[in-house]
Amino acid sequence: MNSDHHITGNLINAYYICHRKLWLFSHQINPPVDNFYLDIGRLIGEESYSRSKKEIQAGNLKIDMIENENGKLIIAEIKKSSKGQKPARMQLAFYLYQLKKQRLNLSGELLIPRERKRIKVELTDELESELENAFESMKKIISSEQPPEPHKIGFCRNCAYREFCWI
Repeated sequence: MNSDHHITGNLINAYYICHRKLWLFSHQINPPVDNFYLDIGRLIGEESYSRSKKEIQAGNLKIDMIENENGKLIIAEIKKSSKGQKPARMQLAFYLYQLKKQRLNLSGELLIPRERKRIKVELTDELESELENAFESMKKIISSEQPPEPHKIGFCRNCAYREFCWI
């Protein structure tokens, strides 16, 4: 990636949901801050798991939560539903990948409090390879002068970027 477009967990998440969302987000075209669905996501993150250390910023990583489970650190990503499980899993794998490059081999958990789900995520060779392929694809999308054309998918209905595609 060139220096103008640093990969973040949110960009990874966007890539696995919608390439147009990735392009818009990477070009600092942000959705309205008063979006109902963004507010719900923030509220769930703030209200859930009150005993744990939350929102840790480390370089281009913004980790939702760190837990200590029997002396072992586990990083966690909190999501409002399991609908976007693959993008959330890849976002968490990205954090694990970046931490591994810093010689921190940690485990992860995807937390969905409203569904009472805890999904373990371990960084495997396959996940690393998938991420590295995604980086190359993301680079092409982000460096395009125009965003990709919109395509209706299941995420469009509740997407904060919906007005950039369908209104």
